[in-house]
Amino acid sequence: MANDLGTTHYTTPSDTEVVMARTVGAPRPLVWDVWTNPEHVPHWLTGPDGWLMPVCEIDLRPGGSWRYVWHNPETGGELEVHGAYREVSPPERFVTTESWGPEWPETVNVYEFAEQHGTTAITITAHYPTKAARDAAIATGMADGMAMSYNRLADYLKELR
Repeated sequence: MANDLGTTHYTTPSDTEVVMARTVGAPRPLVWDVWTNPEHVPHWLTGPDGWLMPVCEIDLRPGGSWRYVWHNPETGGELEVHGAYREVSPPERFVTTESWGPEWPETVNVYEFAEQHGTTAITITAHYPTKAARDAAIATGMADGMAMSYNRLADYLKELR
């Protein structure tokens, strides 16, 4: 898989998986901190323009939980997602469950961070219980929302360096 700096790649290696990959210009410990520290996450994981993340709770340990709430002040819209950490191996990998509410099935997501020459390749593999669930998630525009957040992540990392 190509994983060049600044481009987000999406693949569907099986009927129940989506892989999102992006390389950013920062060392792995910094990327890990920005991805797993609630002081940093609301600065970049905001999805489409106009959305904010007023709630970011992270208990980064196996069995710990996480919860994000996004709010769009213009429309009043609100989204919440939460889950639990199954595995945490800093600064290389963590595994979580993810739930968007009763109308969506829970997924298991594997986050991997690999550093090479001062850049970090981020790979997220989302495992859905069925092909229909995976296809429904893709149809929501998740790729576009994540690409916007990845772009903000890259910009935020530049600010911190």
